[in-house]
Amino acid sequence: MNSLVRAMDNLHIIVKIILALPGIDIVWHVYRLLRSLDKGSVLGIVLAIVLIIIGWAFFWIIDIITIILSNRVLWID
Repeated sequence: MNSLVRAMDNLHIIVKIILALPGIDIVWHVYRLLRSLDKGSVLGIVLAIVLIIIGWAFFWIIDIITIILSNRVLWID
């Protein structure tokens, strides 16, 4: 899992933005879940599961903004 998280972090900014578009944004939700599993954060795991279920409708906007501004996806780690 650690190598997948690192690979996602090292993607080009254009690819990250494409993956943040509505419908494809599930990739970043799964990324958050894997990142929390890798770090052993129970709060992060629960929050990632909740975002997978209900966060898909609005969180893609936040993802695109944070990727453009900081070249990373916003998460609690």
